[in-house]
Amino acid sequence: MDRKSLSFLAVGFFVGILVSSVSFSFITANRGDSVSSARVLKLAHGLDTAHPVHLGMVRMKERLEELSGGTMTIDIYPSGVLGSEVQCIEQLQGGVLAMTKTSTAAMENFIPEFGVFGVPYLFKDEETYWNILDGEIGTELLSVGDKAGLHGLCYYDSGSRNFYSTKKPIRSPKDLVGMKIRVQNSRMAMAMIEAMGGSPTPIAWGELYSSLAQGVVDGAENNPPSFESSRHFEVSKFFTPDAHTRVPDLLMISNPVWDSLTSQQQQWLHDAAVESSAYQRELWAEKTKESLAAVVAAGVEIVDCDPAEFQAACASIADTLVGTPMEPWLNKIQAAQ
Repeated sequence: MDRKSLSFLAVGFFVGILVSSVSFSFITANRGDSVSSARVLKLAHGLDTAHPVHLGMVRMKERLEELSGGTMTIDIYPSGVLGSEVQCIEQLQGGVLAMTKTSTAAMENFIPEFGVFGVPYLFKDEETYWNILDGEIGTELLSVGDKAGLHGLCYYDSGSRNFYSTKKPIRSPKDLVGMKIRVQNSRMAMAMIEAMGGSPTPIAWGELYSSLAQGVVDGAENNPPSFESSRHFEVSKFFTPDAHTRVPDLLMISNPVWDSLTSQQQQWLHDAAVESSAYQRELWAEKTKESLAAVVAAGVEIVDCDPAEFQAACASIADTLVGTPMEPWLNKIQAAQ
């Protein structure tokens, strides 16, 4: 075979490969695979996969796929694999991450208005709390973050926050005097502990177990499911259900991402989020009962207390909000109950 024939043969061979590749690509792109063409939103949070909030997000993902006919979906990254709560919020502001779950306490440094949830005994009871969050005031608050590039989609239940201690029962504010109590990095949380006579000590959640065990702090405050899942009950044998605050979790979406969605896509996502919130609350109620039973079985004492004593000790905190971005929301919430 001469050189000319070989050249034609080589050209034909490569053309054949090219045609086959293009044909395969065309078939793959048009095979009707809804996953490959769906709008994917990345959602990250710091909770484990058994947590009611994570399960609520899984429900949201399923509902979004149903409502959108498979044209939208959510990739969920749990357990802090994409960063801490604050890091995820910052990624939202940059449009790198679509959504995250955050406590309103963590949001204080980005959106001061959310600090109102840290006011002790702000809500008369749980029913009033949810009536307000599900109503006009709660809806307006979800939009406050737009100025910081963060749009609120819904609230998730994180129950009430309560004291627990390694050394002694906390029956009244007098028992907190001289005690080092771990708090979130929240101005309102620190002011509350100071008003009750304790020493507020911000410590990262992941470091709290060892801090309790080694006596770096004498106690902390959180909800029953977190008290159990963190295994803090192993080193803290006194739990005081004083319910000093109800600080909800927020599902936030990046404004750049939200604005990139069509009005129909926004509606689908909003509806899926609201449904996930209702579902998560049911799971949370069940989990709270299970957690309290579990820690009692492990030897934890549920301490009797009079919440009114704690409320009286920190009643003046509301006065410190005068002239701050939190004041209008405090007034609205108080007038609504």
